[in-house]
Amino acid sequence: MRLHGYFRSTAAWRVRIALNLKGVEAERSFHHLRKGEQRAPDYLRLNPQGLLPTLELDNGAVLTQSLAICEWLEETHPEPALLPRDAVARAHVRAFAQAIACDIHPVQNLKVLARLRALGQPEEVVTGWARDVINEGLAACATLIEKQSGPFCFGAAPTLADLCLVPQLSNARRFGCDVSVWPRLLAVESACLALPAFADAQPERQPDAE
Repeated sequence: MRLHGYFRSTAAWRVRIALNLKGVEAERSFHHLRKGEQRAPDYLRLNPQGLLPTLELDNGAVLTQSLAICEWLEETHPEPALLPRDAVARAHVRAFAQAIACDIHPVQNLKVLARLRALGQPEEVVTGWARDVINEGLAACATLIEKQSGPFCFGAAPTLADLCLVPQLSNARRFGCDVSVWPRLLAVESACLALPAFADAQPERQPDAE
């Protein structure tokens, strides 16, 4: 299979972690987001949204959207599990992951930020809005897991929630958020990065890193 990504894409980062945790090998193709390579005709034929990541399977199927790819990995490579067996616990993990992937992360998408700039918004307004959304969202995420045992978001093993949290904390720092106000989230991040699957997925360790 082949993973299409970009070293700094937080969505592609989630999938890299999932692949590493599952021990699944994938060839890599790189598309530089800031150069617009994700809008090349050949790539748009794979992913009409022009977003990263995309996973091409050995049988020719094409998967898009990071959480859908992670759920496919969970269904086809069930160990180690990224979702609890209990239905309520699974819903909690998915809610945390979606709070990041659906509500926080999209605001920092290059397409969204570029649109705001094109509408004449000054840079401090554009980045300030993104920073406000991150702060509000991660504060809510910290509350969602405040009663959960550690060291990870939901217990003794990483889940889909952790795959989303670690890249988002990195993005928070890029936008100037004070992440020290979320000690529980930072403790989870530290526990995750102690694992090779997370450490090896970091942007600076990718072949296309700049």
